[in-house]
Amino acid sequence: MTALLAGPALLVWLISLSLLGALASVVFKRGGRWFALTAVIGNLVLAGLLLAAAQNGPLRYVLGGWEAPLGIVLYADTLSAMMIGITALVGAAVSWYSLGYFVVGSAAERSFWPLWCLLLTALNTLFLSADAFNLYVGLEVLSLSAVALVTLSSGREATQAALRYLLVSLMGSLCYLLGVALLYHAYATLDLALLANLAGDGILERASLGLMIAGLLLKTALFPLHFWLPPAHAGAPAPVSALLSALVLKATFYLILRLWFDTLTDATTQTGALLLGLLGCAAIIWGSLQALRASRLKQLVAYSTVAQIGYLFALFPLLNDERVASLAFDSAIYFVIAHACAKGAMFLAAGNILTAAGHDRLADLRAVDLPSAITLFALAIAGVSLIGLPPTGGFIAKWLLLQSAFQVGAWWLAGVVLVGGLLAAAYVFRVLAICFDVSPSSSPIAPPGKAVTIHLGRQWSALALALAALALGFLASPVLSLFDATMITG
Repeated sequence: MTALLAGPALLVWLISLSLLGALASVVFKRGGRWFALTAVIGNLVLAGLLLAAAQNGPLRYVLGGWEAPLGIVLYADTLSAMMIGITALVGAAVSWYSLGYFVVGSAAERSFWPLWCLLLTALNTLFLSADAFNLYVGLEVLSLSAVALVTLSSGREATQAALRYLLVSLMGSLCYLLGVALLYHAYATLDLALLANLAGDGILERASLGLMIAGLLLKTALFPLHFWLPPAHAGAPAPVSALLSALVLKATFYLILRLWFDTLTDATTQTGALLLGLLGCAAIIWGSLQALRASRLKQLVAYSTVAQIGYLFALFPLLNDERVASLAFDSAIYFVIAHACAKGAMFLAAGNILTAAGHDRLADLRAVDLPSAITLFALAIAGVSLIGLPPTGGFIAKWLLLQSAFQVGAWWLAGVVLVGGLLAAAYVFRVLAICFDVSPSSSPIAPPGKAVTIHLGRQWSALALALAALALGFLASPVLSLFDATMITG
């Protein structure tokens, strides 16, 4: 068994285990959640083994012994290992939360576990595939399982949001597939390593890159392509919202990084990087302003996601600048992992508040509606990380971004980051102000003198992710040292 989990074989197990969990949870409906949980825990262990193994160099596995361009290759370096690791960590916390969220035996509960395992399979596939077409397959499985998870919320609004999400995802996949077709027509291979050596900076390569990036931007919900995200994330069940915001959006951003800085580097331009940076800055301001105007808690957190995604793209002009590329890459790493933990915690905490109060209307929420101090603590820590205050992981990410911006004189970018931090503080403290409102509650579920009990697993899982975001602020040096060898921008 040790040999099966050693070296490159880890890559196969990371995809196979979660897929087996999905199949088992469908076949054994009564105990499906336990098969799914076993797969999630196993995935967490495998992710730790992969992160340790990747420190000794990239791992490569050739399926069936057929080398590229005919065969399929799985590949993992420390960047992809990090993405799998944060996916496993957040996924384990969300799974723990989900045990107390869904009613055992309900239709939603029976559907959630196989769909979640299928989503996990797609995420791991995207992080490990070294072939452009297999990435397309992973994107399709990811989109379809994510859309199906959104529909677990009953009601017309959830269905409309899911359909809009589906149409956007299909359009994004079509753009990506057209780019893949152009590359295959030109080079008769879709292996990413071979394409990196063959592709130049011609019109075909730039057209292909433009189509693929456009499709992925739709799926990542970068402003102004974000219109589908707030209703989908706000209307989904709390654990689904956490998975979509913390993990699914990061997967498509990861692919953009790979294509831009690894595979089609010669076809990229500084103008294109600047355009992405400007769109990222617009997302920071627009998403933050919409979060300030939001009337519901989950809607506020969803618009916050639009703003936080903007920081990742605001880094592109710096990632394209050799003087600060390494520092900017460290910032991107920290934004991904800190946002995944903080945003996962916020959605889970918001789900607890919604259950306790019976609604998430900010105007009607009162201190008495908060389920416990644990949920409040999780919400506060996660919010502080999103603002970028020390000693959280969000502070490290923004500090690194500001350092790289100052070094190249990008004062406009530094200004946007600072304004974004102030706006984030405004909407986070708007939520925390509820804790000091002691006026009578308007909750239809918890009348005065009667509290709704929230499962302890739901409370502690939200706090665990929030504490992870806090711990990242103290562990910056060892965490960043793991990714020194990953500099895809070099």
